[in-house]
Amino acid sequence: MRMKINDEIKKLKQKLDEAEYICLVSHIHPDGDSIGSLLGLGLALESTNKKVTMIKIDDIPYKYRFLPKINKLKSYEENKKFDLLIILDCSDLDRLGTFKHITDKAKYIVNIDHHISNTSYGDINIINHKAAATGELVYNILDCLDINIDKEIATCLYVAIATDTGSFRYDNTHSETHYIVSKLLEKQIDLKKITFEVFQNKTLASTKLFIEALNTLELYYNDRLAVVQVTQQMLKRNNAEFNDIDGIVEYIRDIETVEVACILKEIEKDEIKIGLRSKTYVDVAKVANVFQGGGHIRASGCTIYKDITKAKELIVREIGFYLR
Repeated sequence: MRMKINDEIKKLKQKLDEAEYICLVSHIHPDGDSIGSLLGLGLALESTNKKVTMIKIDDIPYKYRFLPKINKLKSYEENKKFDLLIILDCSDLDRLGTFKHITDKAKYIVNIDHHISNTSYGDINIINHKAAATGELVYNILDCLDINIDKEIATCLYVAIATDTGSFRYDNTHSETHYIVSKLLEKQIDLKKITFEVFQNKTLASTKLFIEALNTLELYYNDRLAVVQVTQQMLKRNNAEFNDIDGIVEYIRDIETVEVACILKEIEKDEIKIGLRSKTYVDVAKVANVFQGGGHIRASGCTIYKDITKAKELIVREIGFYLR
């Protein structure tokens, strides 16, 4: 695996040397890993005097707006073409949503990701599903390319890794994760500020939404499955957005009897985004795959194009097949 990745990084170096215009993008509904990896790599490439465009294809969650140079993430300009398109933390091109067509504007596509469900859609594919976060892969790429990681880049990569490991609590955390983080900490990043902004700074709107969503909690299969839901009406009532509900699926997974936690988010009437988490033995990536989704063994997601009642019925039934 490592040898193959090193070969792909060598190919990336060649393409970076040849490219004049480089574009970086990540998936819709951005999280800490997608934003941190994109911004960290983008700033690093800028430091080598490359012409870099970092695309924002969705709203940036409130808790990540403190990241250094976050204003460099710009809306996509139609008809702009690139020599190199680098797609980060994106298991398949459908995760680009309505921006999928951006791939037609690039001569060459680089796919950097850690999801086991990745479809290897790039001309260069730097994929390692054993990595705890795409931020880990970006660190290794920069190390191999001998590109300096300054305090700002280190801050972005730390947030990427810390969020995708649940503050290093999830079982995707391994020795290399801690080694990389130790090297990032050597860059004198402001750990106190990062911890406050990402983990200890909830808006009142998010708190109200969290409470209302928690009140929808339902338990199934002898309390081994916990399900909550967030509707558009709930968002409007609380003047909130979907990013404000971050953390609730992990919260309900931590209930003593629960093995699988599920959240249903009503994007539109017949478009329900599903988030899945498991505790010890259920591979939720397999559950998500049934609905053309994917992710990790303990954290995955998918979209069901039904109303929220029908979507809940379908996902609850499917999860039941995996519970002992």
